[in-house]
Amino acid sequence: MLRITGGFLLGAAVGTVLAAFSAKLRLVEELLAPLLLAIKSIPVASFIILSLILFSSRNLSILISFLMVLPVLYSGVLGGIRAMDSQMLEMAQLFRIPTLRRIRYVYLPQVLPYFQAACASALGLCWKSGIAAEVIGMPTGSIGERLQQAKVYLDTPDLFAWTLVIVLVSLLFERFFLVVLRQAAHHLERM
Repeated sequence: MLRITGGFLLGAAVGTVLAAFSAKLRLVEELLAPLLLAIKSIPVASFIILSLILFSSRNLSILISFLMVLPVLYSGVLGGIRAMDSQMLEMAQLFRIPTLRRIRYVYLPQVLPYFQAACASALGLCWKSGIAAEVIGMPTGSIGERLQQAKVYLDTPDLFAWTLVIVLVSLLFERFFLVVLRQAAHHLERM
């Protein structure tokens, strides 16, 4: 759970930062476009197998979750930045509002709904790909290892039980994370 959550948070942070740079510098967007297209196009199983060749299976689910979340968050946040009200941006520039205040009062309220929508889409994808990475890489003590063992030994009750655990953990994390985001957005509005 911690590895997949870590991969999600890392992907969300890097995707958001890269989207901000891409919105500011067209060259960054053009340089990232082929890489992000490759990440979106290559099947998850191929990424997992290629990653196993280069890295150990211990942190494989972090890498795979990160790679699946990155393009979703990048596209969502970049779309949110591009959809911002240009008059608000002009007003902030005209009145020389400092950068931190500009981010806080102009950018965040307008981009946050796009960020929330991207997170909602990426969370399910993150858990599916992270568990797939664990099933193929089989790091010791992971849910993916238990799922693989249940498959190998044809232990159907265990297979269903671990699948239920995955669904419940994924659902609880998604609900928790989206509630925290909504609370942050509500707090942001009140300020």
